[in-house]
Amino acid sequence: MAEIKTPPIRDLLEVHEDRENNLTFMKNVSIPLKASPLPIRANVYLPLSASGDDGKWPVLVTYGPYGKDIPYATFHAGSFAEVNPEHRSKYSAWETPDPVYWTARGYAVVRADERGLGQSPGLLDTMSRGTSECFFDVVEWCADQEWSTGKVGLLGISYYAGSQWRVAARRPKGLAAIVPWEGMSDYYRDRCRHGGILSDKFISFWWNRQVLVNQYGRPGRSKLTFPADGPGARGQEDTLEGDLPEDALAANRRDQTRDNEANRFRDDEYYASKEYDLADIEVPLLSVANWGGILLHLRGNVEGYARAGSRLKYLRFITGRHDLPFYYREEVEVQKSFLDAFLKGRDTVGWSEPGRVAPVTVTLRRGNVGFNDAEAEKGYAKREEEAWPIPRTEYTNFYLHPDRSLRKTKPGAGAGAGAEKKLSYKALGRIEQPELVSFSTPPFEEETEITGHVVAHLNVSVTPSADDGVRGEPDIDLFVTLRHVDVAGDEVLYTGTAGDGVPLCKGWLRVSNRKVHDEDPKHRAYLPHREYLSTDVLPVEAGAVYGVDVEVWPTNVVVEKGGRIVFEVSSGDTQGCGVFQHVSEVDRPASKFAGVNHIHFGDGLENFVTLPVIPPRV
Repeated sequence: MAEIKTPPIRDLLEVHEDRENNLTFMKNVSIPLKASPLPIRANVYLPLSASGDDGKWPVLVTYGPYGKDIPYATFHAGSFAEVNPEHRSKYSAWETPDPVYWTARGYAVVRADERGLGQSPGLLDTMSRGTSECFFDVVEWCADQEWSTGKVGLLGISYYAGSQWRVAARRPKGLAAIVPWEGMSDYYRDRCRHGGILSDKFISFWWNRQVLVNQYGRPGRSKLTFPADGPGARGQEDTLEGDLPEDALAANRRDQTRDNEANRFRDDEYYASKEYDLADIEVPLLSVANWGGILLHLRGNVEGYARAGSRLKYLRFITGRHDLPFYYREEVEVQKSFLDAFLKGRDTVGWSEPGRVAPVTVTLRRGNVGFNDAEAEKGYAKREEEAWPIPRTEYTNFYLHPDRSLRKTKPGAGAGAGAEKKLSYKALGRIEQPELVSFSTPPFEEETEITGHVVAHLNVSVTPSADDGVRGEPDIDLFVTLRHVDVAGDEVLYTGTAGDGVPLCKGWLRVSNRKVHDEDPKHRAYLPHREYLSTDVLPVEAGAVYGVDVEVWPTNVVVEKGGRIVFEVSSGDTQGCGVFQHVSEVDRPASKFAGVNHIHFGDGLENFVTLPVIPPRV
């Protein structure tokens, strides 16, 4: 990477007393870095009156790419209009805690622009080791300030949650607790390459609307506009030191769209440089997972909780859009009680006493309440559990049958039953023209809860297409989906990340990446462990049948008596993907993937999906 190019850095700190909102606003505070002469710039919000705290407060920090100076109302006006009014102010910013609310409750708030973005100069390289090291310095700086008690907490959504895992694993001085709210913990598996398949459409949308346009030194940032339907870095202030030419901007960034397309394996330098160990996290942890986040964050929150080394850790499952529940009054009360316990020493709930608070809180999706209806979803019941996965889980195989049924019994013996059969579908399906086969259970004879991890075992092969010029070694991309159909025969859709209707869950696997490391301690029967290394790639030959285990993301549903579960196998994205699609022709070229895929049945070729059935408590 070329030397970072930047104009001479200036100190343009502004300090304002805002008596209307009872806070002191310090804009463009320069935070020094240990390994660079370039600062991280942040906005600092302090309670205006000491309120009995002697002018020192615990600090809530966010560090991310979306522009500390872009008002939430500008970044995504439609979302801002629906936020709980207690958390709407002129200082509100997308996916971060509102300074007016939190300073009024005795916290300092620091919102930092990530390196290379907003007003922070340097190399733009999101989710990298280098930018995480900068975040480390920001946390330690906050702990050392004269207005700080020395206790720092992390609180934020999505990217502002994903970055928490990484910096917490570095154990900065002063870090006392983290609340990663809907935030991936595994850059490769959760976000970029589902089962080894590039999730390119969201990466492109996110990079071009929310990140690249906010690069430090980019000309015309203050005049940028986007269509109103969705988030975008609208209204950022121009760079304090002025604009940079395009060659300098290009030299000062790692482009996520190009890097993710060019790199395929976790031992490629690009992905390897972003690795860290969740077990290194020691601080108290509240991981909040959304059942509807089936294509980005859900897996990371569950695995982050499971693998973190923290003695005090909690997992909370919620529903709703990814932008709103963070601000619900009842959820903020949970955030505040958790942070008060570890940043103020005021534990009114018992978070700091092992066993006082249940480690896991599950929201139970029962009934068809519609989707993107916050009030209706608040009617879902919650239940406390002692561990994750739920210890009384009965992992139950539902077998695929050639007649497209899905049953607890294996395909029966009988005349010709032992003969091999297969169901076929065209490869390289697209969401607008899906290619799939689906399997349905009979109506359930009693209400049945399914909560936890799902895994599918399939026997598959491919017949390459000569018409598409397939040459060399072919491959197979498997896309699987679990759906819930009610008594009336209608699919029940749930609220997805952007408010769209989504099914229960999805899973993916590139068959050349099928190698499972069952010797690794992270391997579990309900969650096969893959390393996705270049050295793990296995051949796929035309006509050969491969038995593979497909990781499917966790889910929850209470299937009513008479309801059904449908399991879908396809060769591309199907309904419920929204913007999270896998459509790169570089990653999925017709020359390698075109043809016809097959699911095989017969002696020794059992296909099944293992569902985590939860029996009622006795």
